[in-house]
Amino acid sequence: VQLQASGGGLVQAGGSLRLSCAASGRTLALYAMAWFRQAPGKEREFVARIPWKSWGGGTTEYAQSAKGRFAISGDNAKNTMYLQMNSLEPQDTAIYYCAAARTRGNYVYWGQGTLVTVSS
Repeated sequence: VQLQASGGGLVQAGGSLRLSCAASGRTLALYAMAWFRQAPGKEREFVARIPWKSWGGGTTEYAQSAKGRFAISGDNAKNTMYLQMNSLEPQDTAIYYCAAARTRGNYVYWGQGTLVTVSS
């Protein structure tokens, strides 16, 4: 499975961005997809996850920092996952990575990351 993330950029605080993650290859074997992020000098952290296809297990989940501001969605026909980010804050500045799991919690496929910079 190959993942290609895009949509990052520079935005002012309070603005919005939509990230995309296109999946290719053996996507039928995927269980779930998710977004993670890594800010400068910090460890990578979970942002949001979504079950993949109709047989994906679990439910949509968000990190506390993303609840109410971010929305994760997927387009099965396009094999693409999205992260709509609203009310962005400078602390949201990070490289955002998309990831895919074949079993619950086991993210074995990773995209290359897309940089989001939020200016104050």
